[in-house]
Amino acid sequence: MDRLPTKQQREIIFNTAFWTVYFLYEWFGLAALSGQYRLYFLNACMALPLSFLVAWITVHVLIKKFYLPGKHWQFWVLQISLSLVLLLIRRHFNYYVLYPRYAPFAQQVPLYSFGKMIVEIFNLYVITGVYALFYFVKSWYEEKERAQNLLQEKTMAELELLKSQVQPHFIFNALNNIYATALKTSPDTAKLVAHLSSFLNYNLYEARQDFVSLNSEIAYLRHYIELQKNRYGNKLDASINIYDDLTDLYIPPLLLLPLIENSFKHGIASSIGEGWIRVDVARQPGSFSVKIENSVEEKSTTTEPQPGGLGIRNVEKRLQLLYPDTHELKIVAEPHAYLVILKIKTAG
Repeated sequence: MDRLPTKQQREIIFNTAFWTVYFLYEWFGLAALSGQYRLYFLNACMALPLSFLVAWITVHVLIKKFYLPGKHWQFWVLQISLSLVLLLIRRHFNYYVLYPRYAPFAQQVPLYSFGKMIVEIFNLYVITGVYALFYFVKSWYEEKERAQNLLQEKTMAELELLKSQVQPHFIFNALNNIYATALKTSPDTAKLVAHLSSFLNYNLYEARQDFVSLNSEIAYLRHYIELQKNRYGNKLDASINIYDDLTDLYIPPLLLLPLIENSFKHGIASSIGEGWIRVDVARQPGSFSVKIENSVEEKSTTTEPQPGGLGIRNVEKRLQLLYPDTHELKIVAEPHAYLVILKIKTAG
């Protein structure tokens, strides 16, 4: 089966085709009116790079970095400055290089003719507008496709959740009865039952929501870690540290669990001696971060997880769907430690 072009390859194909058509228009389209093919070939050679620069910088830099984030006045200052600089470059090249050799009559119009400058900048932004239109349509289509993918993933997750819900009320009633009994005879067992009950409750009910509070997600991780502590005993030293108020922050449910599971699977579980896991959660202006670090025995580094592991790939996929261009996932593998840093931008 033939492989479809990658996103980067599609970008190259589109830009090559678009600017080739523009160059041919500037050359043949305008030369056909006067028959001066050499003049308009040189004119096209000058127009193409200038138009490409204005269009590319406008769409891929100024709109993304300034206009969309709300920095409108910076956008217009930079846009007007860029246009004037490139327009003056083109005007001087035409006036002093092209016109004396191929169109002396054109020098009858003053170099800084207001009318000529308006025509030039209008032509420049017609092609920029057409170029931007293609990308706006493309962005709209990608956003629509992303929404459909999210809906499909949500539907699949709900179906999987329904499959796992075998009489959940019976399970919780049974756990509550076991907890009440264990509380009298074995308080440690009662604590484990309480953690397991809260863990299952989150899986069965809260995980069905699109977003949950970050505090709820962290509480869920605490229950998971406490259950694992019972398994590994003194071998495990695990802690979760909260450095700021997270009350108003929300996150998709079960987003962090694969990262914690990864720490246990490739860190503590594969270690002969003692191991540790540290989770740090902090917020910064306009973002919050979650750092998950676990110990790794040096002899097991040959099998330590790489960025392409299944759990990491699933998290990356969800992040791309839910936080396009507003997240950063960094993985650092060292001889004795494995660190995952997730940073997500917030509205505030």
